[in-house]
Parts: sequence; C-alpha cells; structure tokens
Amino acid sequence: MCGICGEYRWDGKKPELAKIQAMLESLQKRGPDHEGTFSDGALAFGHTRLSIIDLSEKANQPMVDPTLGLAVVFNGSIYNHPELREELKAKGHQFFSNGDTEVILKAYKQWGDDCVKRFLGMFAFAIWDFKKKSLFLARDRMGIKPLYYSQSGKTFRFASNTQALLNYAIDTTIDTAALHNLFSLHAVVPAPKTILNGIRKLEPAHTLTISQNGEQQLKRYWSLNTTRPAKNISEEEWIERIHESLKTAVKRRNNIADVPVGVLLSGGLDSSLLVALLDEIGIDDIRTFTIGFDDQPEEKGSEYEFSDAVVERLKPNHHKFHIPNEQTLSRLPEAIANMSEPMFGQDAIGFYLLSEQVSQHVKVVQSGQGADEVFGGYFWYPQMAQAQGDMLERFAPYYFDRDHDEMQEMLSPDFVSKDFTAELIKAKLAAVQADEYIDRVLAIDTTMLIVDDPVKRVDNMTMAWGLEARVPFLDHELVELAAQMPADLKLRDGGKYVLKKIARGRIPDSVIDRPKGYFPVPALKFVRGEFLEFMQDILNSQKCLERGIYQRPYIDKLLAKPEAYLTRIKGSKLWHMALLECWLQQHGL
Repeated sequence: MCGICGEYRWDGKKPELAKIQAMLESLQKRGPDHEGTFSDGALAFGHTRLSIIDLSEKANQPMVDPTLGLAVVFNGSIYNHPELREELKAKGHQFFSNGDTEVILKAYKQWGDDCVKRFLGMFAFAIWDFKKKSLFLARDRMGIKPLYYSQSGKTFRFASNTQALLNYAIDTTIDTAALHNLFSLHAVVPAPKTILNGIRKLEPAHTLTISQNGEQQLKRYWSLNTTRPAKNISEEEWIERIHESLKTAVKRRNNIADVPVGVLLSGGLDSSLLVALLDEIGIDDIRTFTIGFDDQPEEKGSEYEFSDAVVERLKPNHHKFHIPNEQTLSRLPEAIANMSEPMFGQDAIGFYLLSEQVSQHVKVVQSGQGADEVFGGYFWYPQMAQAQGDMLERFAPYYFDRDHDEMQEMLSPDFVSKDFTAELIKAKLAAVQADEYIDRVLAIDTTMLIVDDPVKRVDNMTMAWGLEARVPFLDHELVELAAQMPADLKLRDGGKYVLKKIARGRIPDSVIDRPKGYFPVPALKFVRGEFLEFMQDILNSQKCLERGIYQRPYIDKLLAKPEAYLTRIKGSKLWHMALLECWLQQHGL
C-alpha cells in the first residue's frame, strides 16, 4: 500500500530531514500518489502513499491526531477497520477520515499495545506518542508487510525496504549466519537477520517499543496453534469450514478498497480458485491478469491453456500479456535492484514484469501465495512425513539447498564457520507444539520460511510498480483453522486435497488435476546462452573477486557444467551465487 520510514534519536540531536527525504526517494515507487513528512524533536517520519482506502487528502500520511497526541505512518490494509471504527465510536472516539489509518491511531489510544490483536489484515506501522516521547512499531502476524531497521549508537531508523536505510552509513558487512541461511533455505533469511550486519527486520507477529531513554521492549503478540481440536470433526465439515473461511478471506480483500481489485491468474489451482470464489460471492467485475514468456525446447513459457480454460468458464474481464525472452534477460538487473534482499526464485522477474503491466489497469490484486505452505502442496512434504530419524534428519535432506560440507566447499573460510541453518531449523521445529511431525514443518514454513521467500518476493515485485498484492490464503484466521486440520486432508491426492475438493465443480477439472506447476520463466530456468553469459560476467567480475565470498574452484566446477548442479528443489546453484553478487553490486555494496 505504501512506503514508510523514520528516525528516532535519544542522544539529544534531531533527525536530519534531508536524510528522511533521501529515504522517501528510495520508497517512492511503493507510494506514488502522495508524499509527506512529520517531525517532533527527536522523531521524524516519512511516508509515500498508494491511495486505496479513503482516497481523500484527509487520509494522507504521516497522520497526526493532536487531540490524542499521536502520529502514525502505516503500510498495509486493515480489513476489519469498518467494524473497529463503529466499536471505537461507541467508546467516544470521533473520526475525521474514512480510512483504516485513523482506526489504527484510535485503537492504539484505546487498547495500547494490544491493539494489534484486534487487526485483521497486513500491516507494518510506527506510532509516535508526543507525551511519552516513545516509538511503537508493529508487524502483521504473517509478515506480509516488511519492516526493516538499523541502529547505530543512540539512533534508530526504520523503513519498508533496505534501499532506504542504505542512504545512511551503516555496517554493510556480510552476516555469516544469514549467508548460511540464504544458501541453505533458497534465499530465506529468517527475521530478525538480513544478509547485512547493519540491517535487521522486525519479526512477524511482534511489536517493538522504544522509550525516550532508548530502552526497547520486543513482544510477540500471536502464535500459531497447530494442535487438533478436542471435538472430532468429519472430513466434510473440515472442507466446509475451510471453504467458508477462504470465501471470507477473499471477500475481505476484494471489498475493503475504494479502487478496483484484480486477480493474478497463473492458471494453477490456487489463483483459479480465487477467481471462482469471487464469482461465488457475487462479484460482477472480476479482473484477471496472466503473463507468458517465449517457449524453450524443453518447456512452454506460458500456462495460457489453463488460464484460458478458467476464463472460458468464469468469464472475467481478462488481460493476457506476453514477454519476449530478450526483455526478460535485459531487465533482469532492474528487477534485482528492486529486491530488498537477494531472492533466488526465478519467477521474481516474472512477477516484476507482470506487475508493470497490471499496474496500468488496477492498484490492487489478489494473489495465490501461501496456499502450498498452508495446505501442503509441495512434493517434499510427503517425503518428510515418511522419512525416519530425528526432526532435522527428516527435514534437511528434502529441503536444504546445500549440506554444510558443500557450504564449506563453496564459501571462503572467512564466510563460513558452523552450521547455523541446522541449529536454527532444529530449534524452530522443536519449539512447535503439534500432533504430527508434518504439522511442525508446515508451521515453520507458514510463519517463518514463506515470509522471506514468496511473500517477500511478491511484495517487492508488485510494490516496485505501486501495485498492492493481497494474499487471502494467508488470512490469519484461515491459517489458524488449516493448522488444526488433520495432515491427511492436506497431503492426500498429491497435496492440497481440501482445496481440490472445494475447487471441484467451480473451476475446470483440467486445472485441478494437472501436475503442480511453477511460474514458468524458461529463459532463466535453463542455464545457457545470454543467461549463462550474464552469470559468468558477474562471477568473474573484479568486484566479485575482491569480495572473496566464494572459493574459485567451486565456481569453476559449476561453470564447467552449468546445468548439472541443481538443488533438491531443482534450483540452479550457479544462479544462486550470481544473484547474490549481482544484488550486492546493484546496491553499490
């Protein structure tokens, strides 16, 4: 929805407004409709707005309420803000705008830190208390909206992306634990870490309060319950409950907007089901968008045959785009420059180019991210469920991109020491209270791993074009319900069994029964031609050599057989290394 930033000092000095303006320039793409700043002594806020709810000037930010003595900058959407508004009015609060931003201010005044427990939606926001001289920050339960920060001495800065924080002199050395995570977990670096030592991110479902003397209080306000309900529930009732909950999630994300809402229709089960549910709840003007690329000899570059079948069945207002391979490759550095953190998923460029086209038609879209993690759609889940051994032994062989031994072969000694990722995953799996092992896996995937891979990827690539992506499969009430459902109802029939049951009769069988597909970007899947030359140039560049992250014999081994070295989930190991180095160079690091 927007870009937010700010600086808070407790060293007696005031923030430099010129630096706030520099951060805003790095956030401008996220919010092209309005830009504003606010300062109060030790605190300065900046905001770039994408107008979606209450399009009037009254909803511009930073929003200041002198009566309450509060100011806020907010990125996201609160889907239950109309209900909260009525509740707050009944308690005596008066409103001057019609959007969700002011509801956050009033809710904070009424309920304090606990206000976040009442919000349904995606959000990252910061509230300044004039009287207490305290700063309160919060991030939504599922981590859909980003919130990065850096701290140096008695100065705290935050922003919606890392690019804004790089306007300051911060520690840009590589965090070796984060590097290990990055290359083990297909680009995931779980919060609070990032690849750079000087930048951190607020964990999902957490708040952070900073007092005027610099004391900080970090609090978790939500955890996912993955245990079965006491009452025995039949398969039919589970399917109906999930159906109703998903329908509610889709309706919320369509109706809470003062602009049209579209759907990114890939031709897969998840996005096709979203279109069907919009049709079911009676939405007349359903706008859908599909992208395709040039074919390669081994693979089609589009899924038009499946998206076309959905369009023929449901008759939405459909838009279909085609991107030639030469544009895919030429604009790759541009897409990488818009990544807040390195992202290995090759569909990032697809989302980036699709978002460019879609943003010319709508400001908001629904997208199917999260369905695979919440409902067990990936091929490695059954493998983990059937494997033997301790929790880590059942996870690592089917998920980790590289074992620690290979990490030591790939990375220079200064950049690798112990097996940080194994320690992290072992601890996270053990911390989950669950009835079955696979419930533990799905829990950490849904609340941690997905946050810093597909969810972050979609937010970055859509917001690069001022396009807000809403993800109904990550509605926290739906996630809570699904987490308590028997694992068999997720893993059966190749995964996402319950979603397939709901979809049957609502979308074509050809879409439901097809093998699971992934966003096809053939030009980047097959490591050859111009794509290979791009990676060779990056990995052989003087900057890469001087940085010294990689051991040259390992690079030479992969370059000798560029298509031979794949991760367990079929990612190119060569691309992973090139992407990180390209990201560092794109950001002047």
